[in-house]
Amino acid sequence: MQYSFTLPADYDMAIVRQRIADKGHLLDHFDGLLLKTYLHAERGEASEENLYAPFYVWRDSAAMQRFLGSTGFANLVKAFGWPSIRVWPVWDAYLTPEARHARFATREIQGIAPYTALDVLRDEQRTLLQRDIERGAVAAVSAFEPTTWTRVSFRLWDDTLPAHPAGQRYQVGHVSQP
Repeated sequence: MQYSFTLPADYDMAIVRQRIADKGHLLDHFDGLLLKTYLHAERGEASEENLYAPFYVWRDSAAMQRFLGSTGFANLVKAFGWPSIRVWPVWDAYLTPEARHARFATREIQGIAPYTALDVLRDEQRTLLQRDIERGAVAAVSAFEPTTWTRVSFRLWDDTLPAHPAGQRYQVGHVSQP
């Protein structure tokens, strides 16, 4: 699951970094949360926009629904507005304790062509996930969404962000993981 807030070009991103520092730990032990990365991107070389864009991996939809009904999510909505939330059923997730130390994230969303053999695509995505783990990813998620027919590749990196990663790049402010 991910939602993203696009912030004005002149927005002081120190506000987002401070919010993450103050509140990031609040979900460290949220029941059913497998991973939450507090992501932000500053307009410039790595991003076209200022973004605050947390990414979550849930054990099940009931845990996600508990979060969306929580006071914490209500407070987020008061601060940043009502987001559109993307939800992808997970094909594969490689989540390690080292993910807590991630400094960078990449997220690539691509369309799935009509009539694609999903089992073949999943195998291809699993191979790419394994390749990225071998290249230094400390966490990796591959998933798809059958309403808009898209797939997502999400990776967490320590100091070894690939030279030319595909998709959106983020800085990681905090990682909540049981």
